[in-house]
Amino acid sequence: MKKLFLGLAVVGAQLMFAQKVVGLKVDKNQKKEAPATISKDKVNLYNSNLFKFLSALQSSDRKTVDELISDKVKDLVTDDILKKVKESVDPDKKLEAVKVGYYSTMDGLNHPNIKYKYADDHSSKEVLSAIFEDNGKILGVMPIGVGQ
Repeated sequence: MKKLFLGLAVVGAQLMFAQKVVGLKVDKNQKKEAPATISKDKVNLYNSNLFKFLSALQSSDRKTVDELISDKVKDLVTDDILKKVKESVDPDKKLEAVKVGYYSTMDGLNHPNIKYKYADDHSSKEVLSAIFEDNGKILGVMPIGVGQ
């Protein structure tokens, strides 16, 4: 008798906890967002500000550098950081934009980002990445290969 109740309890438990299997169909008609693009006027503004920034670095003009960088990072930028950026960029070579896109910061905002290489270098090796605010102020300049 005990075995009968045990058997019924096991079968009853299985029926009680049984799950119904449902088929799932995935539609591939999802609309993809078009990648955001940066207008040529904005890219020209960003390029102009970056080149002014780099020439101010080479001439050690801290006032001009402070005018071109964002207020968000002014307190963080030290002379040592500026010296590292200055040493990593060759002032005798011309830079040209290779990639234009957006950079997501930790606060979830997307900022314009332009990657540069030397114009006379035929490889696709990037040497500098610059992040900007929408108004053209520089948020960050990171030489590629420095600190890696």
